[in-house]
Amino acid sequence: MDGTVRLAAQDAAAQPAPPATSLSSEVFPGLAAAEAPWRALEAAPGVVMTPYQRFDWVSACAATLPEGAQARPVLLRDAAGRPLALLPLCVRREAGIRVARMIGGRHANFHMPIFAGPEAAFLPAEAYRTALRRAGRLAGADVIHLPHQPLAWDGVPNPLAHGPASPSDAYGLALAADPEMVLKRVLSGDARRKLRQKEKWLVAAHGPVVHRIAADEQEGEAILAAYLAQKAERFATRGIADPFADPAARGFLARAHRAGALELHALCTGGGRILATFVGAVDARRFSGMLTSFDPDPSLARFSPGDLLLQALIRDQALRGRAALDLGVGEARYKASVCDETIRLVDAVLPVSLRGRVYGAAAEAGARLKRRIKRDPRLWALVGRARKLMARPA
Repeated sequence: MDGTVRLAAQDAAAQPAPPATSLSSEVFPGLAAAEAPWRALEAAPGVVMTPYQRFDWVSACAATLPEGAQARPVLLRDAAGRPLALLPLCVRREAGIRVARMIGGRHANFHMPIFAGPEAAFLPAEAYRTALRRAGRLAGADVIHLPHQPLAWDGVPNPLAHGPASPSDAYGLALAADPEMVLKRVLSGDARRKLRQKEKWLVAAHGPVVHRIAADEQEGEAILAAYLAQKAERFATRGIADPFADPAARGFLARAHRAGALELHALCTGGGRILATFVGAVDARRFSGMLTSFDPDPSLARFSPGDLLLQALIRDQALRGRAALDLGVGEARYKASVCDETIRLVDAVLPVSLRGRVYGAAAEAGARLKRRIKRDPRLWALVGRARKLMARPA
């Protein structure tokens, strides 16, 4: 009897009689082994998922996993063997504790499972927690840490959304077939007039501008190069570590675009200068904003190229039939200017062992502290000043 089977048998013997809604847990040894059921779930009618759990997005991101992390996707089935939910987990030792997390880390705004449909998400939360603890034992984890769990997604409650509120919320926008009606709903008449005037001034100063969507690898490389350069300068100014300084992270963006899991948008002059960029994870229903940047040239600031691109993005997504757009986690002026939905998030922790309980208590306390700091303008300003001091050369 191999180790996995022996562990499963021991686990089953230690468990009480399963309830009627008990779920079975299957842990895969890697992404490739899980691909067939994973893609089948993605294609299920009524599937409930975020773009960050698409197989193509996760596969592209897997190269950014830290050293020692092992991909261990988990599939949960009902008593009849039908797949109900999938979590693209990875397991890694952190300070002596084996922690299971969703693949994607800070690159993903949401870490929700893929549910086969609304009926799957409406099963009792305890059935999911029990099945995931069982999966955690099979995967050798002490704890499963699932931050950024939306309380609900597309109107469907998330059964794993139990825990302290995440440090920040996310912000979204419901789309409709008529993009102008969407913009009128979220932007005042005065705001729309100001944007039209800024576009006129921009055209007068720099010539015609156009909204481009990368249609091939060459266009994608140009937009990504602009994003990386613009953002690196901004990160340096604010004293924030650049998450894309790592070549593996840069490669992830290019691979995800080639796979169709990312869309790359840019506002460009007729001469090809890229004034602003917007990168989003996508599926058939949603554009989920991941990254945005704008040319740091001070002479461009009064034209608000980022706001002009965001307006063009909303029009484009509505015309192409997507039902929703979100701008990810974290507070920002540009999000507040167009989003009319606050996506409440919680940080879920499922201890598997005693060590996992210790980790979970510390993680929950940390989430509460971070939220308190972010919600207190004075404390958050202190954090900003400290980052700038740390960024200064010695």
